[in-house]
Formats: sequence, structure tokens, C-alpha cells
Amino acid sequence: MSSRLSRREKQDLRRRGFRPVTIWVPDPDAPGFQEEARRQAASVSASDRESGIMDWVESVSLFDEDAAR
Repeated sequence: MSSRLSRREKQDLRRRGFRPVTIWVPDPDAPGFQEEARRQAASVSASDRESGIMDWVESVSLFDEDAAR
């Protein structure tokens, strides 16, 4: 399957309210990327356990789990 869209597919997406965007993301092959990813993952993991941040996020969230099912 090609990742390129035909003109007709692009027109259909635009007609349905979509638009193309470009997203720049970190290069996982860049020097230091893996170390930084590990550091950030460990930091998030530790903060979730220590601060109860997820309890706070859930208390202020507008997400309705029942509606999502």
C-alpha cells in the first residue's frame, strides 16, 4: 500500500474537514536520543508512583470512561 494519497483522496479528505500537517519529531537515531528517552520514561514512571498525579488528572478530567465504551 502506498503512503501517498491520490488527488481524489486528498480532495475527499479536505471535503470532510481534514487538512495536511507536517510534524517534526526527534530522530531516534540521533546521538543521545535513547539515553534521553530512558531518562524521561524513568522520570515519568517515578513521578506517577510518588505524586499521585494520575489521581489529580482523573479528578479534573472531562473524559467519561462509560461513554467511551
